[in-house]
Amino acid sequence: MKNKSLSILSLLIITSCSKPQNYYIGEQYLGSKYVLDPLGEEKAPDIDPLIRFDAFDCVTFVETSLADGDVEKLNKIRYKNGKVDFVNRNHFTSLDWVQNNAYLIENVSHQYGKTALRTAVIDKQNWFKRIHNIDVNIPKQTVKMEYIPYSALQQITTEKTLLVMFVVDNPKIADKIGTDLIVSHMGFVLPNGKLRHASKIYGRVVDVDFKEYIDKRSQNKNNLGVILWKIK
Repeated sequence: MKNKSLSILSLLIITSCSKPQNYYIGEQYLGSKYVLDPLGEEKAPDIDPLIRFDAFDCVTFVETSLADGDVEKLNKIRYKNGKVDFVNRNHFTSLDWVQNNAYLIENVSHQYGKTALRTAVIDKQNWFKRIHNIDVNIPKQTVKMEYIPYSALQQITTEKTLLVMFVVDNPKIADKIGTDLIVSHMGFVLPNGKLRHASKIYGRVVDVDFKEYIDKRSQNKNNLGVILWKIK
């Protein structure tokens, strides 16, 4: 009889997993409610818990799923060098999150369509001051990210690949939050053509048709495309 006690962690070995395994990541959280920024450091300025399983936003859903619900693994994903501190958190996906999790993910966007570059200046110092009234000495950094424009995205047909998806936008919010952004959303693209993500629109963690999701996104001129990552 086939052993069904499969570890979520084993799903992350993308190149060797069988088709059924790729469907399981984050499955236990389906239906959990959407809450913006549900996690923190358990002390000021963000007293939210280090981990929870009843509520997610798009980032914490991906992070918690990748960590297999283990708080130590989660802290390593959420913080530079795993050092739990508000300022040390990977607040900016395009800068902190990608650089500090380079051991975990690899950009494979070029395998799924002709790519382009999105360039942004990330002003963390201004963001910390304007949004959180925290003074830090961090220089501005220019970030370039390779992504697939929606018009160039090919159909994902492989049955053995689980992908992490980032949505790339061109939001006009620098005057509001003090910095530009590149990534506005993330989730998992499953081999069955579903996108598993914590959805603000649905108010919970859901599976939706990936193609339909992309088609809707592409109708907004400020929505540029997606980045697709392989989990190492």
